[in-house]
Amino acid sequence: MTDKPIPPRPGQGAWAARMAEILRVDHAGELGAVHIYRGQRAVLGEAPGRERIAGQLAEMEGHEAEHLARFDRLLTERRVRPTALAPVWRLAGFAVGAGTALLGEKAAHACTEAVETVIEEHYAGQIAELANRDPELAAELSKFRDEELAHRDLAVEEGAREAPGYSVLAAVIRAGCRTAIKLSEKI
Repeated sequence: MTDKPIPPRPGQGAWAARMAEILRVDHAGELGAVHIYRGQRAVLGEAPGRERIAGQLAEMEGHEAEHLARFDRLLTERRVRPTALAPVWRLAGFAVGAGTALLGEKAAHACTEAVETVIEEHYAGQIAELANRDPELAAELSKFRDEELAHRDLAVEEGAREAPGYSVLAAVIRAGCRTAIKLSEKI
């Protein structure tokens, strides 16, 4: 007989509970992203001479809206409740988007770079976790991750890392994203 404790065996509902966390947090993330871009467009969208970034933001918001719509359907199909924090993420996303846009185009791009870096890491972990258990969802997440990476790469090309206070701004946004992920999985 050994003194090592035997780890608990997952119950029948363990996988369903984990899938609910995955769908809930991904829905919350896409919801937040849509509102970040809406906040940025509220500041930069109609500004004279800002047509280029306005178009970029609108296109990226469109991608996020497509992802959000897919997660809306998945939540309904799989009978998963969305996060109770959705109203907070709408407001916080818009505030972060508008706030970074008020700091200028490079800061808005720094926000995108920071958010998409965290989301890429998050999706990569989920894709690995789902590869054998739900390959169709893993494939969808791979497509979404690739679009998020394109957003990140565009932001870097547009000077995200040249934003004033980039290191601090990006670190704060990344920490906020990681916290939102943990909270949204459970609440």
